[in-house]
Amino acid sequence: MRPLPDVAPGVEGASVDSLLSDLQQVMDGAYQPSHPGALAHLDPPPLTASIAAELVCAGLNNNLLAEELSPGLTGLEHDLCRWFCHRIGLPRGSGGVLASGGTLSNLMALVAARAALGATHRDPVLLCSQDAHVSINKAAKVIGLADDALQRLPVATEGGLCLEALADRLRSLQAEGRPCLAVVATAGTTVRGAIDPLSDLANLCRDAEVWLHVDAAIGGVFALSSSHASLMRGMEQADSITLNPQKLLGITKASSLLLLRDRIHLRQAFSTGLPYMEAPRGMDHGGEIGLQGTRPAEILKLWLGLRQLGEAGIEATLSGALQRRAAFAALLDPGKFTLLSGDLHLLAFHANKGGIDAAGRWSEDTRQMLLSNGYMLSRPFYGDRFCLKAVFGNPHTTAQHLSDLSARLNESLAPA
Repeated sequence: MRPLPDVAPGVEGASVDSLLSDLQQVMDGAYQPSHPGALAHLDPPPLTASIAAELVCAGLNNNLLAEELSPGLTGLEHDLCRWFCHRIGLPRGSGGVLASGGTLSNLMALVAARAALGATHRDPVLLCSQDAHVSINKAAKVIGLADDALQRLPVATEGGLCLEALADRLRSLQAEGRPCLAVVATAGTTVRGAIDPLSDLANLCRDAEVWLHVDAAIGGVFALSSSHASLMRGMEQADSITLNPQKLLGITKASSLLLLRDRIHLRQAFSTGLPYMEAPRGMDHGGEIGLQGTRPAEILKLWLGLRQLGEAGIEATLSGALQRRAAFAALLDPGKFTLLSGDLHLLAFHANKGGIDAAGRWSEDTRQMLLSNGYMLSRPFYGDRFCLKAVFGNPHTTAQHLSDLSARLNESLAPA
């Protein structure tokens, strides 16, 4: 951490030189996702086109609240959301809206599910895996569900939601006469990068007539790749999907989409009327299909970033991340480490030997050692112990970096 400049404005406006000096201080103390050792989180380096679009967005200062405040940009958002829906395999009539992060997208999805369930269904239950994102907890609180409404189910060995546990719980809820608001599947858990069995979950939810939401904030972009779309097979059967291009494709923050199988649910959940605005010439005012009212034209940085990448760039970005993960996993000594299984570009691991306390000490000491050598890994708590986790979405991380990092990790433990 570095010292920050003065917070309060001065009596007189600051000069350009002073403002630039203040900015430099803030920039010097910022996290640097472009550093090749930045491997701790789902924060890749930003694309130049996305950065430029962010500046244009600020300069235009348009407001996605209403079409007349963002002519052209409102239509661009509708069209790009439909493109995502088409690529994923959602049917005609699908659509979506952008939001400031996956937490908000997940919340809006569950608000839409609650509206679709109807007010007559009291005290509904929300089901997800024990590894589902913490934003689901927040959503349950914001929606005002009962204290016991959010029910987390166990995961199978590979890290995905246990189908048998879900089927049993759905049957018991039906026997109790208690409605299920939604089942939340996860396509890319935060620690392991595991994917719930989406096709089988979709079949269960369809038979039980329950809304299926897929939190694909981490893994959803793999559906854009012909080589890797099979990882997301079954996601196209969901009622709603959260997808975050910011987590791997280099779109500047925040860039999250909420996509719905039937777009009309957005209007039903969020439309209140905008009597002080002219009726839209197109589909909807942006403020009528989501929780946010005033909203910047974040669609620009997503659209222009994707245009910069192209199909080949998207493919290379996704393939490169998976290849780096596989290469790194192969370099870790299997006699010293247990790798937590997952299908995406994340890898969590812990030492084979030693108890819980020893795992905590090793992970903390090793993380600090790596930081001092230019590598930042995260230290999540999973199961009963601390692990180390690396995320391989950074294209500046080379094979030499992976070799050096794995060697330091292997040397951090005594021979098996």
